[in-house]
Amino acid sequence: MLDEILGRSRATAPFREALARFRRDGQPSAALSFTSQCPAVKVERAVTKALVEYPELEVESIDVRGASGCEFFRGVMEVRTAGEVRRVSFHWDCKWRAEQLGWRDWFGFPDQARAARELGYDCFRSWHEESVTPRLATAHEGAGEAVPA
Repeated sequence: MLDEILGRSRATAPFREALARFRRDGQPSAALSFTSQCPAVKVERAVTKALVEYPELEVESIDVRGASGCEFFRGVMEVRTAGEVRRVSFHWDCKWRAEQLGWRDWFGFPDQARAARELGYDCFRSWHEESVTPRLATAHEGAGEAVPA
């Protein structure tokens, strides 16, 4: 699924390479960063959702900060392009999604495992773009330019 979504995305080649490495080893990188409190499978779902929401963006990097529990993953992410940073708050919730669909497990509880397994990234309870700001050049991006004394 992610490969298909990535195929429709305008994400940059370096971001695609970082995403491929992440999918192999589950480790953060400069182009795809996240904290140790973020399980790799939930980071992948959040990144997938970002690529679905912003297929037109030439994504250079994504930074995910969140908290995870059994049925949820919520936090904020920054989606960076050459010219802007989009800050998004999100709440992924497979229990909520199972309840919405009326899916029950053997014991009569919401079948959150089924929702997570079958729907993956499509269990977002909320996805709110908080801001879009111009991206300022960092010191290494401005190398070679004159700097006032």
